[in-house]
Amino acid sequence: MLCILTDVLGGHIVRHMNSKLTLRMDEGLIALAKAEAAQRGKSVSQMIGEFIDVLGHAEKSKGKLPPVTSSLRGVLKGSDVSEESHKKHLREKYG
Repeated sequence: MLCILTDVLGGHIVRHMNSKLTLRMDEGLIALAKAEAAQRGKSVSQMIGEFIDVLGHAEKSKGKLPPVTSSLRGVLKGSDVSEESHKKHLREKYG
């Protein structure tokens, strides 16, 4: 499905769909897709396009950590911290 980027609204990319794609699916799956699209106020094409877009973004960000998390990697390396000592700390702190 070829899409052209047209706008960004509220963090969502709005795409103009200009190509047609034919998919072959089980009739039950088609009915489910149509019902889900109607419930979301979208077309099946929009829903499938968004799904594929999310897959592409997920693959690109796979393995990447948020900056704050990344900055904390290795902070406790070499220290004598165990899960049990952390639990003890939390019990002492919060009761």
